Amino acid sequence: MATEMQPVKKAFGQYEQKNEPLASKKVFAKRVYTNIRLASLFLLGCLMIGVLGYKYLGPMNWIDAFHNASMILSGMGPVVTIETTAGKLFSSFYALFSGVAFITNIGLLIAPVAHRFFHMLHAKEV
Repeated sequence: MATEMQPVKKAFGQYEQKNEPLASKKVFAKRVYTNIRLASLFLLGCLMIGVLGYKYLGPMNWIDAFHNASMILSGMGPVVTIETTAGKLFSSFYALFSGVAFITNIGLLIAPVAHRFFHMLHAKEV
């Protein structure tokens, strides 16, 4: 008795295996959209950490804290001179954190595209 492969509902973030057919364009578009949303939320969270840190440890007004956090998070560098020791320590650690956050965000954004590309190369004809 032959059994047909039933589509298995994947857990969140789980992609198809190489012995499974390539996901439809609709599923792929949904993955890309989901990862863009996740990357945006992650970026917003990282930005809020910076804004609050610069606001209270800088100390700066809200717009300067936002501006400085945005510039550090984007890799452009600090804009406002920080005078307090706590602010300088926060700025140092936030800069290190921002580098890791940037790499993580890029990984989130390219994951579905890279997976689809490699899956097309290695998928078995079904």
